[in-house]
Amino acid sequence: MAETRYVDPIHHPSYASQPTRDVRAWILLLISVLIPGGVQLLFRSRRWAKVSLSITAISWILAIIALVVIIIDKKFLFTIGTNPILLTFLIIWLPVIAINWIVCLFDTLRRIKLVTLSARARKRFLAAFCAIVLIVVGPLAWGTTLLDSQRGLMADLFSSGKAAKPVDGRYNILLLGSDAGKGRTGIRPDSLSLVSIDAKTGKTVIVGLPRNMENVPFPKDSPLHKYYPQGYNCGDECLLNAVFQQGEQHKDEFENPKRAGEQATMDAASAITGLEVQYFAMVNLKGFENLIDSLGGITLVSGKRVPISSKVDPTTGEHGPVKGWIEPGKQKLDGFHALWFARSREFSSDYERMIRQRCVQTAMVKQLDPATVLTRYQEIAKATPGALATDIPSSEVDDFVDLALKVKSQKIESLDLTPPNVTPSDPDFDAASTLVADTIEESSKDAEKDKGAQTAPGGSAGAVAGVNASLRTVGSVGGTNPQISAQGSAEGGSDEDKESAEREICYVP
Repeated sequence: MAETRYVDPIHHPSYASQPTRDVRAWILLLISVLIPGGVQLLFRSRRWAKVSLSITAISWILAIIALVVIIIDKKFLFTIGTNPILLTFLIIWLPVIAINWIVCLFDTLRRIKLVTLSARARKRFLAAFCAIVLIVVGPLAWGTTLLDSQRGLMADLFSSGKAAKPVDGRYNILLLGSDAGKGRTGIRPDSLSLVSIDAKTGKTVIVGLPRNMENVPFPKDSPLHKYYPQGYNCGDECLLNAVFQQGEQHKDEFENPKRAGEQATMDAASAITGLEVQYFAMVNLKGFENLIDSLGGITLVSGKRVPISSKVDPTTGEHGPVKGWIEPGKQKLDGFHALWFARSREFSSDYERMIRQRCVQTAMVKQLDPATVLTRYQEIAKATPGALATDIPSSEVDDFVDLALKVKSQKIESLDLTPPNVTPSDPDFDAASTLVADTIEESSKDAEKDKGAQTAPGGSAGAVAGVNASLRTVGSVGGTNPQISAQGSAEGGSDEDKESAEREICYVP
């Protein structure tokens, strides 16, 4: 009588039936996909298995811990994406995971012994194996690249300074549009606005500051106060946008000489509005052009022809012949034309230009959806440091991203310190600061009402407004939202009249 022996199909597939060998191959591949190192342990390669399984176990444990913490506190997700130390760890760890996984997969393929598979199963198995390798390598390599770009962005854009606390429960951030570039001496902010955000609710008020405001004051603790105790009142050339250069000229008297111009402008904005300004964000207009291109352009509707002007003749102070026009109607603008649409001042007023700038900002906000960011992230990250500068410390970025989400759930208010509210050539700063304080107080009272409106039918308007505020929080060109205006005085007309007048200049479809 013949002796019956048990044959181990895992270690001795040649003694197993053909269907068993085919099934064995799929089982081993599945183990290696789910638990890299599991097959090596099965084949008693203990040292290798110990290392591979340790990498796998650590990865799963970290992922589970991160998921639990994110569920408890969603801000931790933003911390992962903004903390340079965590980003560096992930940039190192993801390739370790990928290499371990790929090596284990190929070792599994060796141990399966393709020659033991049936011809039909062999073709299917090789196709599945190649697909799995691509699925493993592709996302991990892409994720590592994105994380490296994010780490570079955080290092280039955000500072390492001390964090500032909210003042009276609010963060106040000065937004500047810089016209520094070839052929220009120094920086003269082309647009200025102050974003005031309630640190708890995200309720936001945006104050538009005209660049041609005269006689601007300085706080007593500002280095420029001793030079201009009665305000920057040296004539028609002493405008708000010239304060930056005053800071540069007296930079050794400021705490951070490298940021003297920004600090001087922050001091002036503080004295004008009565709000203590903690941070600034400045957009370089040439970099802004590259940023628009990295987004693939923006779409808006122009109500008027906007000229692309020639250079100013220094002998006459007038522009040369118009080189081109941005025509009325719906337009898809690249960086060059978007910049001209925002900056062009020939045949128009500064106030009209402020509205055009806000249209460009709104168009950017609408286009910055997740799909655009993910598909163009490297281009955006590369363009952003050249376009933006800020003194917001990297340690605070996660808090500000979390705050931006609160802003999205709120309706924002905006206030321009322009006629009829304020006369830039002869401003009443006491009245201006009172107007700002009243607008903020009224905004705070409406916070709960706006929050309730988000859950009611038709409550999406506030969310759209909040999107505009959220991006402006991290450094858009100065201005205010073209859809929402605060009534600074009875003479200003209704919100509907203001919106209608502004839509005649431009709007975002």
